[in-house]
Amino acid sequence: MSQPALTYRLGDRLVGRLGYGAMQLAGPGVFGPPADEAKALQVLREVVAAGVRHIDTSDFYGPHVTNKLIKQALYPYPDDLCIVTKVGARRDDKANWLPAFSEEELTRAVEDNLRNLGLDVLEVVNLRAMFDAHAPAEGSLEAPLEVLLKLKERGLIRHIGLSHVTPKQVADAQKMTPIVCVQNLYNLANRQDDAMIDELNKQGIAFVPFFPLGGFTPLQSGELNDVAQALGATPMQVALAWLLQRSPNILLIPGTSSPQHLHENLASADITLPADALAKLNAIGKA
Repeated sequence: MSQPALTYRLGDRLVGRLGYGAMQLAGPGVFGPPADEAKALQVLREVVAAGVRHIDTSDFYGPHVTNKLIKQALYPYPDDLCIVTKVGARRDDKANWLPAFSEEELTRAVEDNLRNLGLDVLEVVNLRAMFDAHAPAEGSLEAPLEVLLKLKERGLIRHIGLSHVTPKQVADAQKMTPIVCVQNLYNLANRQDDAMIDELNKQGIAFVPFFPLGGFTPLQSGELNDVAQALGATPMQVALAWLLQRSPNILLIPGTSSPQHLHENLASADITLPADALAKLNAIGKA
């Protein structure tokens, strides 16, 4: 089986399909500062030094923590660096995740992201649906999208994406504006978006899965571990390699606060899964 192509278009940018998610740089529960700020800054610098040009973040990580770290570590940014952020949620002082869909909240979120990242325009802003905290749930995104379109007209946003959404929400949003990416939970064990991925691939739209090892049963984890051991790789590397081979429009954003794990994750791009391993892995999602 051939090595998968390792670049894909995200908005106006051609990015490597292995990016970096900044969420884990915040404190426990994605709240507060990191335990080791110097290490967090080191990881970000190594991300860019390794050639990664797609960083996923949000000002509600911390809140404000990851964006300020990104600016401190990387500003002024490489011209080809694509920073993607999210709006639609906020944190209260008890670290709860709450919807933030009003015009005032969305406008403030975009302005906060711009200020804390040190940018004049956000390359891609994902609207995070918050109708259900645990799974995508139906609900109209028309009003918040109208707000983002106004901000786009003001020149504060270049492209719009969606996060935690259903196929209907994607189709409805596309009637209002081009959507450049969809970011949902998807991995070996959670394959509910298979049809969506294939449809987006036909349209040339990126799909960005989060939690590449989230929601595995002990049996599924055991099967993944067996395949990884046979290949001399880590389970995370195999899970990422499977996603890269699943569809060419999948962009990965594995997060870590460890330089060692960062380089292990990036090495997954060098793994081509043989047919027998792919068959075992494909069966995990049907277990």
